[in-house]
Amino acid sequence: MGSIIGNNLKRWWAMTLTIVVTYYLLLLLSLIIRFGNVPNYINLFDWWGNLIRILESTPSLRDSLTIIKDEWLLEVGYMNYDFGMGISEWSLFIVPAKVLMVLLLSGLVSTNFLLLRHSQSCQAVSPMDARTSGTATGIGASLMAIASITLSWVVCCSTPTWVVGLAMLGLGATTALWLEPLGSWLNVVGLFLLVAVSFHLARPEVIENAPMGDLA
Repeated sequence: MGSIIGNNLKRWWAMTLTIVVTYYLLLLLSLIIRFGNVPNYINLFDWWGNLIRILESTPSLRDSLTIIKDEWLLEVGYMNYDFGMGISEWSLFIVPAKVLMVLLLSGLVSTNFLLLRHSQSCQAVSPMDARTSGTATGIGASLMAIASITLSWVVCCSTPTWVVGLAMLGLGATTALWLEPLGSWLNVVGLFLLVAVSFHLARPEVIENAPMGDLA
């Protein structure tokens, strides 16, 4: 695995970062299409300063990490000024902890793509195995992507969460919020699938049979 990534490092980084940027652009685009409004405000938060204050003022490190994982860095949204000073109808939040999860899933997807491309070129896996690996990668990435959504909608009256996407699709807000705790399980299952595919495609008999030219 390391040899394939190492010999394709620039491509791996390009793919990984492209997936991350595309992910957040698609989230923003989905909001614009769903509500028919373009963003009219941006808020930049002092994430680093807030992190330091949390660590200094919270005795328990475990509690500190729990709070930090929900700290916001950036908010892009639409403010409706028909209500006095205005009310934020919807917004997309950039939360560093969630960005790291998206970066992780993007890195694993890129890794699986390179491994799958290599294993197919050296005919180390059957077409059925390749399709199964590709499907498992897609499912794992989708689960992690859904659980990493950080959208806010005034109807849900909650902090940015993945279930806002479900509510936007028509699921009742109460039901959507009831499903919110399942987000951690979606991440775990998605991560397991992505890692399992990586190890499956990186097994020794596949890597050792690699044509040297294909690793470059």
